[in-house]
Amino acid sequence: MQVTTLNNRIKLSSAQWFMISVMIVNAGNYVYNLVLGRWLGPEIFADVAVLITLLLILSFLAMTIQLLSAKFVIELPEEKIKNFKKVVYKYTLYVSAIVGVLCILSAETLRNIFQLPNKYVFYFLGIGVPIYFIMSISRGLHQGKQEFFALSQSYLLEMFGRLFVTFFLIGFHLAEPTIAVAISILISFVMGVFPNQFSFSSIREKSILNKIEIKSIYSFLLITALYEGTQIIINNSDILIVKHFFNSKEAGLYASLALIGRVVYFIIWMLVMVLLPKVIQAKKDGENPQKILNNYLKVILILTITLVVFCYVFPKTIITLLFGEQYISLGYLLYKYALATSLFALANVFVYYFLSLSKYTPVIIAMVFGVLQVVLLFNFHTSLNQVVHIQIILMFLLLVSTLFYKLYTESKLK
Repeated sequence: MQVTTLNNRIKLSSAQWFMISVMIVNAGNYVYNLVLGRWLGPEIFADVAVLITLLLILSFLAMTIQLLSAKFVIELPEEKIKNFKKVVYKYTLYVSAIVGVLCILSAETLRNIFQLPNKYVFYFLGIGVPIYFIMSISRGLHQGKQEFFALSQSYLLEMFGRLFVTFFLIGFHLAEPTIAVAISILISFVMGVFPNQFSFSSIREKSILNKIEIKSIYSFLLITALYEGTQIIINNSDILIVKHFFNSKEAGLYASLALIGRVVYFIIWMLVMVLLPKVIQAKKDGENPQKILNNYLKVILILTITLVVFCYVFPKTIITLLFGEQYISLGYLLYKYALATSLFALANVFVYYFLSLSKYTPVIIAMVFGVLQVVLLFNFHTSLNQVVHIQIILMFLLLVSTLFYKLYTESKLK
């Protein structure tokens, strides 16, 4: 009897590989934060968490450029793409250089606001801003062309660079924690640039894009920048406000709570990165993008419900395993924070969906709730419990508003 063994190779599409890679990146970032939280304790981790939050803020700003690049590399004719790259690289370099210089000049002021031990961390961040923005253009071009292998490489290099440099510097006592994290952020930007599509010679060439194309680029850039700014406010204002109004231990405990609760947001972000170019391409090809959205929503709903339930049933177990017993006092808030994040993440899917279809009303709606969050948290922060409750109410209303807008647009098409 002859036995035949079939070796079937498992073939992954570039999109599937990207999703696996981003899961690795998110896991790596989680390990990074968890190790720092256990290693440093709540008080010092509160300082480090400020830098990590500022990095997230920077990533949202850079995402504006990435989405712009992804959208127009799909929509523009092939002969115009090279010229589009010249324009976006040129102006991004100018703007990011200004942001970087302002960060350096404001170092002492920022140190006082966030109660950090030194101002030099903002020097490293300021130097890194132009590098990070240039990197984001390359990522957007890869995303728009659905070159997910190259996109995965950039994210993996950035994550591993930050992880190894931080642990090396702190582990061998070569720098105090905040400086170590700031240096690692700068080095990770340099590593994440590859594979790169930038050259200084190209930015000196004159643009041949017509006025309609230029106007379309600026309009999308403006509305996307406004929305990414809104995401910065909603996602990060609570941590920065808590760091300002509460003591270091409470701020560190809250930072650990936010890190666990936000896992759903980063998973959904991974799905949105794949969803966005598919929706734009479907619209370009005359297909119905609603079917694509519905398929992704099923997965997202399962993920969000699962996370909230686990946080409700096993709060102490989750916090003890991830951060240790010194963080366990806020366990009762874990499922509430996860609920607030889940509501925002779901609303975010609808906003990005309409943004990719050049419908901007949900962006304005999200901006209103972002401003409301800052105003309410500044005026009502007697306890961390109150801080979380305010976010749950606002994010629920934001989700309901985006759903109403979706139903309204669908009714108009009938």
